[in-house]
Amino acid sequence: MKNVLKLSMLISLMVLAFVACSSDGSPNDEMEEEVITELHAAFEAFNKDAVTIYLSGSNVVIETTGLPNHKTVYWGEGHSLYMQESTVQATPSIMSSNNNATTMTVDATPNLTGNSVSTQLNTIGIAVSGASIFNDQEGNGALNQAAASLDWTGAHIGPGVYHYHLEPKAFTDDDSSLVGILKDGVFLYGRKCSSTGTYPTNLDASGGHTASTQYTDGEEEYHYHIINEIYSTTGSYIAFAGPYRGY
Repeated sequence: MKNVLKLSMLISLMVLAFVACSSDGSPNDEMEEEVITELHAAFEAFNKDAVTIYLSGSNVVIETTGLPNHKTVYWGEGHSLYMQESTVQATPSIMSSNNNATTMTVDATPNLTGNSVSTQLNTIGIAVSGASIFNDQEGNGALNQAAASLDWTGAHIGPGVYHYHLEPKAFTDDDSSLVGILKDGVFLYGRKCSSTGTYPTNLDASGGHTASTQYTDGEEEYHYHIINEIYSTTGSYIAFAGPYRGY
């Protein structure tokens, strides 16, 4: 009788072990990487001479030369896009002598369920022109200390790359035009909302809300706007200060 009982217990343990091993891979099967098959329509607005965009699983990879397709003093004399700006206290650098190339990988479907995250120095997004977007800081302080070096479209060079701090008037000037995409995969638009033609009044702390855009075919999605508040003595508007919502 004891031998029969031992045999029964051994068989039971073997069955349990088999079930455990069989179900071991199921959670991983359910967590397979989401594969996106089509780029968001808004990416069509990006400067194709500077920017290459492609899908990689659940991510979008954005590679840019960082060289914009508009005029500025920072192209340097002799360049076809050079623009004289006598009131700008330009930094010594010019774009033709700087390595502006940047690669940014973002979620194809932004995660809006986590905590908001503060922006950091350097590139926080890529604009439709191909140049970088920076936040409202310059080095370790407020932008005020470098405001005199900003060109007509709210950009300058330093450190190293040409980048926008303010509303980039070269492609969005008090309107609803697409500005670019930020590191959390959320698109940034001008001061007005495409769905209403007016300044949105329901923006959250990040400057975002959920509404349709000119690229969503009537469907609503979360996106940012340049907030319609003049920054300090610049006479213009911060492109994006944060925090991010899509992390």
